[in-house]
Amino acid sequence: MVSLKQLNYAVAVDKERHFKRAAEMCSVSQSALSSAIAEMEHQLGVQLFERDNKRVLVTAIGEQILDKSREILAQVEELLQLPQQDQKPLSYPMTLGVIPTIGPYLLPQVLPEVRESYPDFQLSIVEEQSHRLVELVRKGELDAAIIALPYPVEGLEVREFWQEDFFLVSHQSEKIAEQSEINAEELQSLNLLLLKDGHCLKDHAMAACRLNIQPVNETLGHTSLYTLIQMVAGRMGTTLVPEMALSQLLSGSSELVAIHLNEPGPHRSVAMISRPNYAGRSNIEALSSLFSLQLQHRDN
Repeated sequence: MVSLKQLNYAVAVDKERHFKRAAEMCSVSQSALSSAIAEMEHQLGVQLFERDNKRVLVTAIGEQILDKSREILAQVEELLQLPQQDQKPLSYPMTLGVIPTIGPYLLPQVLPEVRESYPDFQLSIVEEQSHRLVELVRKGELDAAIIALPYPVEGLEVREFWQEDFFLVSHQSEKIAEQSEINAEELQSLNLLLLKDGHCLKDHAMAACRLNIQPVNETLGHTSLYTLIQMVAGRMGTTLVPEMALSQLLSGSSELVAIHLNEPGPHRSVAMISRPNYAGRSNIEALSSLFSLQLQHRDN
């Protein structure tokens, strides 16, 4: 009979693609881990990994078995959490993912209140892009994740807690700096700087404009809003920023102005996603409610 320990070891090797690092991650000796996986392969009658002195590869049947192993381990974790459902919210540890265009701007506003209201709550944060977070939630490697919508999350439970618009950030020397509103048509004549492909913020900004605007300087591969803001400050163009990030990005800069994008909104929603059968649903509800209240208080 294959054991949960063997499943954990196999998943660790798949993640690290290295037996020594997987053993360290599981806090066992390399020989113990290797023996357990060899026994698992013998029990199943198939080879999970191809290994030599340089690398570890997963066999085709191994991929299928590892996918099922992750599902089983996630279900076991949820089973262990079931007795805690009757406890007060945020009374046991949670691992939460967040995308880079939300984390640096949301977390400073909400974590102090989380710590004050739930001093014993153990929260771990993982920052990744949306596609990776969705994958980790599905696999059970994250309890939940915060992403921006719209985004494909079929099969997952979604709890929206914030909606917001985009603002154009411009240097004060630009002619448009005197405006309080700007529409999508006016953006066509601007040097628009956006994040590189793969960031959902770029997709949301383009969708909010409802126009196929071609951003400039795409070859530079901008990877952060902070970098874009520095380029705007250097008079290299303009950029679109979600409302949540405005106060931090523009803090201390008297040369930059924010102009509301006057297109039908909200331009994006912020939500927490989790598996439908996740046992810590009360945690999701408590956190999303707290986040929503803190963001509302900021605007009041």
